[in-house]
Amino acid sequence: MTPGMTPAVTARRRLPIGTALTYLSLIAAALVVLLPLLVVFLTSLKTSDEVAKGGALSLPRDWLNFANYATAFTDGHMLAAFGNTAFILVFSVGGTVIIGSMTAYAVDRFDFRAKKPVMALFLVATLVPGVTTQVATFQVVNGFGLVDTHWAPILLYMGTDIVSVYVFLQFIRSIPHSLDEAARLDGANAFTIYRKIIFPLLKPAIATVVIIKGITTYNDFYIPFLYLHSEDLGTISTSLFRFKGPFGAHWEAISAGAILVILPTLVVFLLLQRWIYNGFAQGATK
Repeated sequence: MTPGMTPAVTARRRLPIGTALTYLSLIAAALVVLLPLLVVFLTSLKTSDEVAKGGALSLPRDWLNFANYATAFTDGHMLAAFGNTAFILVFSVGGTVIIGSMTAYAVDRFDFRAKKPVMALFLVATLVPGVTTQVATFQVVNGFGLVDTHWAPILLYMGTDIVSVYVFLQFIRSIPHSLDEAARLDGANAFTIYRKIIFPLLKPAIATVVIIKGITTYNDFYIPFLYLHSEDLGTISTSLFRFKGPFGAHWEAISAGAILVILPTLVVFLLLQRWIYNGFAQGATK
C-alpha cells in the first residue's frame, strides 16, 4: 500500500477491477450459452445452399424462410412427440409431487423403528449412479410388460426421484407440529391432516419440485430411448434424434427441429419466471 493512503482508499481503487472482472465473466458465460443458440437459429432460417457456402454466423437471405420448420414439424412428427412428452410429463410430475410429499410427511411426522435406516437408504440411493442399475431395472419393467408403453418412463420418473423427497422434507420440518395436534383434537386422521393442512402449505416446495422435475423429464433422452422403441411413442428428444437419420446432411432442418424443441421451455420460462425464481429462492432458504 502506498504511504499515506488509508485501507478504505485502497479498497475503492481496487473495486473497479473486481467489478470489471465480474462483468467480463458474466459476458463470457452469456456468450457460451447464447452463441450456440444463435447459430442454431440462424441455420434454421437458411437454405441448404446457404448452409454449405456460408459461415456459422452468416445471416440468412430470407428471414421469413420457415420451410425448414414445416419440414421438421411434419416429417419429424413433432406434434405426436409433443403429445407423448406432455402425457409423460403430467403423470410423472404429478406422481412425483404426491409420492414425494406423502413420503416426506410419513418420515417426518411418524416415529417408527426403521426411521433412521430408511433415511440412510434414501441418502445411499442418491449416491448410486442410476445407469449402474439399468440392467436390473429393465428386467423388472420388462417382466411387468411395460416396455414400449408410456407407463415405463412414467413409473421410473416417479419412483427414482429422491431429491423431491428431501425438498418436501425440508419444508415439512418448518411446519409446526402444533397444527397437527390441533387437527387431531378436532378428530382429523393422518391423511386428513396431510390433505388439508400439510399439502396446502407446501406450495413453494411443490413449485420447486415441479420446476426441477419438469425440466429433467422434458430434456431426458436416455429413458425414453431405452424403453420406448416405437416411433409413434417417441418423445421430443427421441423424435429429434430419429429425425437426424433421414436428414443427417441437412443441418438447416435439424436446427429447425431443435428450435421447435427449445420454444416450449422458453415460453414457459418467460411466462412463469417470477414463480420459478421464488420457488428456487424459498427452497434454498429452508
